[in-house]
Amino acid sequence: MYFTHADEVWSEHPNLRALTATVSGVTSATADTAQLGRLAERVELRQNGAAEADMPEIAAWREAFSRMSLKPTQYRCASEALLRRYRKEKNLPSLHPLVDYLNHVSMAYAIPIAVFDTDRICDGITVRPATGTETYETFQGSVENPGPGEVVFADDDENAHSRRWTFRQSARSAVSKASQSVLIVAEAHHVSAARDLAEMETELKAGLATLGVALGASTILSESHRRLEF
Repeated sequence: MYFTHADEVWSEHPNLRALTATVSGVTSATADTAQLGRLAERVELRQNGAAEADMPEIAAWREAFSRMSLKPTQYRCASEALLRRYRKEKNLPSLHPLVDYLNHVSMAYAIPIAVFDTDRICDGITVRPATGTETYETFQGSVENPGPGEVVFADDDENAHSRRWTFRQSARSAVSKASQSVLIVAEAHHVSAARDLAEMETELKAGLATLGVALGASTILSESHRRLEF
């Protein structure tokens, strides 16, 4: 399988960097409340220091959304949505040990993280402009077709595993109790993106081991290194 970004994405967003990683043994993942507490403390420090819109990581994603003609206050990248919800509620619903951990990592770094059940992906994923024929499965059970030109995570069977890039994932490849292996993708555009994603990679190597799952291949993608094979 593979993960990559299309040439059009790199042309429009040359500062993009992406941490990609595979994880196996997901069915045996166990919750670690101490680890979530540690990350929650980092989130609190981050939110005490700045509003979401003023965080460099979020500001860079807002700029990227504006370049895609999306209103940043209407369509927010996943990390901003999580942070805004957490600021209001001081809590997030528990979904799955792995997802709960990654949501907290996403907030701690203010970088959106997507996680896909690889058994629900056909061959691989390309982040690319949609043609309009892709199908996206909502969490309410309906099916949508992204508009032509909208950036999506698309597989080789024309399934769209996201809408508006990092705005919302698809129910089709969401992690569940039956998930065995997953692909993790964290993307950023800000000036220190490469450094912050390398730090996140170190966090994941330690944190995922604590959950009892195995980290496989991982790499940071850039314009000169665009593809993960796994």
